[in-house]
Amino acid sequence: MPKSWRVVNGADGEVSTAISASTSEPHETSTAQVGNVQTRHSRSDVALAGAVVVVEYAIVASLLIVSAVVLVRTVVSFLGDSSGFPLSVIPAIDGILVVIILIDILHTVFRHLRDATFPVRPFLVIGILAGIRDILSSSARLTLSTNLSNRGYGQTLIELGVGVGVVVLLLLGLVALRYVGGAEDDE
Repeated sequence: MPKSWRVVNGADGEVSTAISASTSEPHETSTAQVGNVQTRHSRSDVALAGAVVVVEYAIVASLLIVSAVVLVRTVVSFLGDSSGFPLSVIPAIDGILVVIILIDILHTVFRHLRDATFPVRPFLVIGILAGIRDILSSSARLTLSTNLSNRGYGQTLIELGVGVGVVVLLLLGLVALRYVGGAEDDE
């Protein structure tokens, strides 16, 4: 089915785009206005786009539910832990940082839905937060563990080094993005 695109300049300088299709079957279309660009879409295109939006919002709702469950379980676990304050703080901080990471992902996905853009900067920040979470977990394990074997000590130091390396690399990526991408500010 051959399609042709035509760009029409309106009287006030607005640009609209139309698709005309030659087909022997009747073809129902709808018109959508995005900014100054007007496009025509078939009914199946509109239905598919609607289904995609429903799935994307279901992902946002799922992330929100998972974040709430992790936060509630973290608080309940922290308050109900009788092993002592220092040992209960490590999982509590870990759980809270997981919630922060999930909320950042949620914010990024929601922004993608709202603006139809896919920013890179929030994912770098999420990676930095995940690296900091690993660094905090490793350093807390080193500080609070009294019966850490030589092998466990070595593995924890390696985890600590990898976490620091990941954070440094992602920070360099964030700085490079700032200079290469200009001064645009992704929330």
